[in-house]
Amino acid sequence: MATKIKQPDANCGAREMLTRIGDKWSVHVIYALSDAGTLRFSEMRRRIDGISQRMLTVTLRGLERDGLVHRNMYPEVPPRVEYTLTPLGATLRKLVHALIEWSQAHLPEVDAARRRYDLQSPRGWATTQGPRALPRPPARSAR
Repeated sequence: MATKIKQPDANCGAREMLTRIGDKWSVHVIYALSDAGTLRFSEMRRRIDGISQRMLTVTLRGLERDGLVHRNMYPEVPPRVEYTLTPLGATLRKLVHALIEWSQAHLPEVDAARRRYDLQSPRGWATTQGPRALPRPPARSAR
């Protein structure tokens, strides 16, 4: 019987931060702010394709709570709110840009691996019907 390894408390905090930073929308928000410097909510929503108003709000609140994003509200009518990366959040710029560059550079290889995988028989299942009978995801368009 395998023994469960007990994680030190510091590791739990690191796991929590990796979950925050590695979140799909957090990466997009950090990238948008690192590119633009300061953005209003509506500008950010236009730049981040596919994010809902609710998810952008939740993501910004989490990043603000963790000290990665600063929210500046101006007492105007209507209220103007701007978001910027904090100095701590700015330390993630290079990492996020590197992840995006890696993704763009290796997308053809990942797509090819997915196609090969999708054509294989289900792993560990005996079958006489040939390739997997599940629907395949749509092909990516060239960017």
